Amino acid sequence: MGRRGSVTYDGLGKGVTFLTPPLLRETEITGPIAAKLFVSSSTSDADLFLIVRAFSPNLEEVVFQGALDPHTPLAQGWLRASHRKLDAKLTLPYRPYHTHDEKQPLAPGKLYELDVEIWPTCIVLPAGYRIGLTVRGRDYEYPGGPSTGLGTLGAVFTGVGPFQHNDPRDRPAEVFGGKVTIYCGPGRPSHVMLPVIPPAK
Repeated sequence: MGRRGSVTYDGLGKGVTFLTPPLLRETEITGPIAAKLFVSSSTSDADLFLIVRAFSPNLEEVVFQGALDPHTPLAQGWLRASHRKLDAKLTLPYRPYHTHDEKQPLAPGKLYELDVEIWPTCIVLPAGYRIGLTVRGRDYEYPGGPSTGLGTLGAVFTGVGPFQHNDPRDRPAEVFGGKVTIYCGPGRPSHVMLPVIPPAK
């Protein structure tokens, strides 16, 4: 039986990163990803940005050429906590399906179960590498610094191309800038479902 724990971060901040131990063998991850997080906020809403990341044995992040951005992580997912309502008929264990048909504000300090869809990915990681999950309150930023954008799509790319969530009219600090806490342990088993492909026999 695991013990209970929690970690708190700024609702508009850099968040927290969880890392696996070094992989014992070459590992393939192919398919959709989903996360279940047990969360509370000190305000009436929270935006969760989830980034699945790959790290080399010396903990340098490995990124890839995305459709637009040359510093794209393994996979990303997003959820506004007030839009957590699921469609029971369309939701699958590996693909939560949100209705987005009503806003459900949070009661500050109350614990909520949030299911977050993360984009599918396909990667084979060597033994010794680590998989990370970052949960934060703003867009992913490649730690190696920004790169040149594509003219009309933006002058600077930071890992998410031009698809940024930074309009203060949509994300006022009084609603989204509180403290967000993630819980784990018995009764609140926060986790990530990864599509690990068994090695060939």
